[in-house]
Amino acid sequence: MPISATALLLFIPWELNRPEPLIDIKMLTGRQFGTCFLIMLVTGALLIATTQILPQLLQEEFGYAATLAGLAISPGGAVTMVMMVVVGRLGFVQPRYLIAVGAAIACYAMVDLLRINPDADYWYFAWSRIYLGIGLPLIFIPITTASYDGISPSKTDQASALINLARNFGGSMGVALSQTVLARREQFHQSRLVEHLGSWNPFYNDTLNRIQGYLNGRTATGSSSGTSMAIIIKWCKAQLHSLPISTCLLRWP
Repeated sequence: MPISATALLLFIPWELNRPEPLIDIKMLTGRQFGTCFLIMLVTGALLIATTQILPQLLQEEFGYAATLAGLAISPGGAVTMVMMVVVGRLGFVQPRYLIAVGAAIACYAMVDLLRINPDADYWYFAWSRIYLGIGLPLIFIPITTASYDGISPSKTDQASALINLARNFGGSMGVALSQTVLARREQFHQSRLVEHLGSWNPFYNDTLNRIQGYLNGRTATGSSSGTSMAIIIKWCKAQLHSLPISTCLLRWP
């Protein structure tokens, strides 16, 4: 990591002082192209991060098989293909209006994910991707078109390379950020569970006894203590999005 960061920092002044640079970084100082680069950076982070984390969430927390997790996000891909054709025929509309509408739809898709809960079904995730599949083509195509506006023909290859770099770099940043936030939040909630799930907590003791009594009546041999604790932890993790731990224990069915 330090070597990569150092190489990147040295790469910028090297490219700025070359008569024929590999990547013309000076193009980013232009208002229109620089704005297009930043928007594509954010769009790439949004697209790649959600494409990576949603199937992971479905498999790890909702028990989906890999095939079903992939099918949950596939309707969004189909909608994206259709929208590419539709947006391509909207050349008479100024790109800034298309980008604004696409950004609004993408924001709605992200805000809609705030409603996620343990009872969310297949179509909740499918519709989330469909909304995103509607919004992203309204951003991608106009941004690509607008990025070439005012660029000399001799630099179109540089513009294409930088826009692709923005999408890929943004995607890498989005995946890294989402995974970091996910890991830290898991550690936080695990710490909160450890603080409350112990013999000193009367709610925990009561819930543990009820689960053990239920399992002992249906198990021929063996101890049910470990299984009971695992059930309590899984139940509390599923409810922590909206309820305190003590309330989770009291609401055990």
